[in-house]
Amino acid sequence: MPLPIGKMSFTLTNHRGVTVTPSEWIGRPTMVFFGFTWCPDVCPTTLSDISLWLQDLGPDADRMNIFLVSVDPERDTPQVLADYLSNFDPRITGLTGSPAEIKRAADEFRATFEKVPREDDYTMDHTAGVFLFRADGRFGGIIDYHEDRHVALLKIQRLLKAAS
Repeated sequence: MPLPIGKMSFTLTNHRGVTVTPSEWIGRPTMVFFGFTWCPDVCPTTLSDISLWLQDLGPDADRMNIFLVSVDPERDTPQVLADYLSNFDPRITGLTGSPAEIKRAADEFRATFEKVPREDDYTMDHTAGVFLFRADGRFGGIIDYHEDRHVALLKIQRLLKAAS
């Protein structure tokens, strides 16, 4: 199980260049996905799904924190994240940082990632679920990759209802 948000201690930089700590997330339900901008399928699919969930939620989605934490800080600068995220719902915030801080964040979420060499390049294997947290910072569940859209929405709505 991931640590409660209030017990997490990493510091990252968002795609606007602002330093972010998880303690700032308390008070709003939070959705977190680990991924990277060079991902060929899982990440763009998941970010498209998140964008559709937010659209389906309507104005209620404005009450949430939504983050993509990059597992590829070598390539995913704040500007690269900003450019990439311009293709998805604007409520999704990209986070990056030093390799040590990304590892700390992943460890606290109990997420995994690994750099996998390829011929002249590399890719990243990573946890593909979307982490959900209640407004008080307690873990609220995971939306699995390719989970039915209706089930995913019910999980998010349950978080929002508990925060009302």
